[in-house]
Amino acid sequence: MRRITLDDVATLAGVSPITVSRVLRKPDAVSEALRRRVNAAVQELGYVPNIAASRLASSRTHAIGVIVPTLYNVIFAEYLFALHDVLVGAGFQVIVVNSRYSEQEEENAIKVLLGQRVEAIIIAGIHHTSLAHQLLMRAHLPVVETFELSPDPIDLNIGMLQDRAGQAATQHLIDRGFNRIAFLAGNLDHRSQSRFDGYRLAMQEAGLENLEIVTQRPRHSSVALGSDLLAFMHERGDRPEAIFCTDDNVALGAMQECRKRGIRVPDDIAIIGFHDLEFSACASPSLSSIVTRRFETGKLAAEKVLAALDSTGRQPPHQIDLGFEVIARESTGVPIDDMASH
Repeated sequence: MRRITLDDVATLAGVSPITVSRVLRKPDAVSEALRRRVNAAVQELGYVPNIAASRLASSRTHAIGVIVPTLYNVIFAEYLFALHDVLVGAGFQVIVVNSRYSEQEEENAIKVLLGQRVEAIIIAGIHHTSLAHQLLMRAHLPVVETFELSPDPIDLNIGMLQDRAGQAATQHLIDRGFNRIAFLAGNLDHRSQSRFDGYRLAMQEAGLENLEIVTQRPRHSSVALGSDLLAFMHERGDRPEAIFCTDDNVALGAMQECRKRGIRVPDDIAIIGFHDLEFSACASPSLSSIVTRRFETGKLAAEKVLAALDSTGRQPPHQIDLGFEVIARESTGVPIDDMASH
């Protein structure tokens, strides 16, 4: 079947192709009667404008590229929701690409987005290939790196110190009186590795032995993974007093596996997660966690991109540290009455 063209719409509406283009691009610049006639023809024919051709004819694409490491983990849902809410509301199209935790795939995604002439790129992460870094530096468009803080940001960097947050989570367990503390993770991506570095530092500063990091196989963080890892650890004979899980999904799975095996949380083993997902406060027992400001990160990144696009000059590279917060709940032995004070 032949593709419907602008000329087809013009013929049906009884106007010139230029008039159809004007109605579609600047509807307020034409009369209401003409607008209705052209729109009726568009609807009847099912015409879809050629965006690529429109971009070639204009210096603006009104498209923003966003690269995330996964679409599987709910951790990025609030972030993407905030980005869409701000950018779509401002008249921009958001193009989301999944790099699958691969720096090479991220590099390929950057090439594709630049080829599509996006007006800005927002990336979850700060670790790039050498070529990807060069491409972003030379792109002459706003670039926002998020979720982590970089020692050498490309442009704008919004995030938190993952190692400090990991250290704080571990220190909370140490302060609760636990000595044998394990770290539970699946894939050790850069952010999980930084949290492990923080765990290791807290243990060293407290003069405690670092227990072996438990990682059964490379898999996406999930409730099922947490259950499998706890079972693997238990069957191997490991008996830590407390566990720092790389995220709340893994922590919830670990708690469920404990319940199946008659291991009481926090009486027999304490557990703290990371990200403070929505279910954490509602779990039984409620899950201690680290608050990461994902919605705020996405919202601020989008707002800063819009501000940069409206600016006449490019700002020097700078950072915004959104920080984190330790939320102590029942899973680390904090009584319900005491939670309000943490």
